[in-house]
Amino acid sequence: MKQEITLRQSLTLVQVVALGLAWMTPMIYFSVFGIAYDASKGMITEAYSLSIVAIFFTAYSYSIMAKIFPGSGSSYTYVKKSMHPIPGFTVGWAILLDYLFSPIIACLTFGIYLNAQFPAVPAYVWIILLNIILAVVNIAGIKFSASLSKLFVLFQIIFIALFCGYLMKGLNGVHDVVLPFTHMDAGLSTLLAGASLICFSFLGFDTVSTLSEETIDAKKTIPRAIMLIILIASILYITTSVLIQMRYPNLTFNNLDAAGFELMKLAGGAALGAIFTTVLIFAIFTQGLTSVTSVSRLMYVLGRDSILPKKFFGALHPKYRTPVNNIVLVSVISLLALVISLDMAVKFVSFGALTSFAFVNLSVIVECFIKRKQRSLKQTFQYLIFPLIGASFIIWLITLLDSQALLLGCIWLVFGVTYYLFRTRKLRAAEMKPSAPIFPSSAAIETEFK
Repeated sequence: MKQEITLRQSLTLVQVVALGLAWMTPMIYFSVFGIAYDASKGMITEAYSLSIVAIFFTAYSYSIMAKIFPGSGSSYTYVKKSMHPIPGFTVGWAILLDYLFSPIIACLTFGIYLNAQFPAVPAYVWIILLNIILAVVNIAGIKFSASLSKLFVLFQIIFIALFCGYLMKGLNGVHDVVLPFTHMDAGLSTLLAGASLICFSFLGFDTVSTLSEETIDAKKTIPRAIMLIILIASILYITTSVLIQMRYPNLTFNNLDAAGFELMKLAGGAALGAIFTTVLIFAIFTQGLTSVTSVSRLMYVLGRDSILPKKFFGALHPKYRTPVNNIVLVSVISLLALVISLDMAVKFVSFGALTSFAFVNLSVIVECFIKRKQRSLKQTFQYLIFPLIGASFIIWLITLLDSQALLLGCIWLVFGVTYYLFRTRKLRAAEMKPSAPIFPSSAAIETEFK
């Protein structure tokens, strides 16, 4: 009998945290700084603080569900198993939008910043080059990706510490300092609008749940990795935001997409700007690398479950044991970076991520508080109040996304649900055939979905 090809279980806690931080990319703070600064009207620390509150409760919900269902698939698996296959598919489809656009953002920012550094080389050359490299490295295997990610994440953290040192050096006494939270003229709605975009900076924690089947002792490792990723990112982002607001209370930028580069030159001149570009190149590379890893694994799970055609999406390469078909497809889709704006790409990612976050919070309530009836005082806080706070906050942030992002995101969901119903209808039609058994086997169902 031919042995079934499975994902290779090899990742440790440090490697999982490195992959999560690499996907999150601490340097993404600077990549989206102009957009976030503009949306929050300069109240960047306040907006990050609000987003951390929302993300903390959601991360806690993810850690709970990762213990209960330690398999690949992330929010798709959690919602499908705790609620129902239809909302599970809807969430999987929404997070697919998030994951598909993340490599696009990596390629886009790679092209923007390298074109700014080397104007003679068009941005599209860098975008295509990065796409090819990401595909090759991902096909080679996840352990190699994890090793690269660990090294490049360390570079990013060292650079952020260096940048904070420049900011502290520029503070000329207490009388020059403008503290965050002391000027909030723009109002709560503006802060929440900024926070809805800033949530994009924390998306790495949920991607590690797609790696459960490749992680050693996933029930313990994945929940720990999730909380460690959130803690490390929160410290980095808040510290940097506070120092920026203290040093530069009133910033303006010529180009919001390249605001991070302008900020570097303002703080440390051309030398810091050059170091920034170099580190950002490594950061974007690792973010793109882990983005392709995550979306290809999600597609693999959807294919293995026959939601997507199994023969293509559910296949693994016999030698590398990686979903090569999915990796190549994602690389082709990532060429959209040649025609889409960074602002719109970030909004698409935010819609998919926030939708997924809301459902994962609700899945904790359904699975633990309702189904398992875990309702002691402590459990009521853990499995009802905390996830309810997280879900409410996330839903509020979704409503603050701009109308275009909401419209296109809803169109994506409608298309996905229509596709799902079509596939389900096809299965029902097959079940009604006289030759078909009354209760078809799982193999028969999978054949129908191929």
